[in-house]
Amino acid sequence: MSAKLNRRTAVLGVIAAATVSALPGVDIPVQAGEDPGLANRFQDLSRNGNATCSAKFTESIAAMPPMSRIKGSCCSPMEMKRYVEQVNGLVKYRAIAMIPPDPYDIAAATAQQMMPYYDRQLSAEERRRYDYAMASSNERGPCCCPCWRWKVYGGLAKYLIHEHGFTGEQVVDVWNLSDGCGGNG
Repeated sequence: MSAKLNRRTAVLGVIAAATVSALPGVDIPVQAGEDPGLANRFQDLSRNGNATCSAKFTESIAAMPPMSRIKGSCCSPMEMKRYVEQVNGLVKYRAIAMIPPDPYDIAAATAQQMMPYYDRQLSAEERRRYDYAMASSNERGPCCCPCWRWKVYGGLAKYLIHEHGFTGEQVVDVWNLSDGCGGNG
C-alpha cells in the first residue's frame, strides 16, 4: 500500500509541477541546455553589441532614446556558461525594476535613471556599505574600469543602498552577477 501511495504522490507531484509552471507569473529557472531562447540571446548580444568603454559612449547615453538598448560586452568576449549563470542568478532580484535582468542588454532608460545616483551623497552608514562593496566585488568596483557601466552600476548600488536598504554583501552579489566586461568574471 505504501508503494501505491508513493507512486501516486510522485504522479501527483509531476502533475502539480507542470500545472504550477504553466501559471502566469510563475518562473521556474531553466538549465542552460534547456533554454534555446537564452542561447539565441547570447549569440545576438555577443555578436551585435554596441557598448564601449569610451567617454564618448558614456556621454551618449543621456541622448539615447529611452527604448534603445545598451548591448554586449565592453572589454572581453562573452562566455556562454558565465552568461547563463549571471542571468539565472539575477532572477532573485526581479522584484526590483532598476536591476537589469540581463547584464549585457540594458535599457537606455534604466541607465539614464541610474547614472545620476552615482553622484548621490550617502550617509556614513550607507557609505560603509558602498565601500565594502567596492573592496569586495570581483572587479573591486561596479566594473573593471571607470566607464559608463561604472557610473550606471555605481549609481544602482547607491540607489539600492539608499532606497532598498541593501547591505554591502547584497551590492557585491548584484555587481558580480551583473559584470558586463565579458569573460568568466
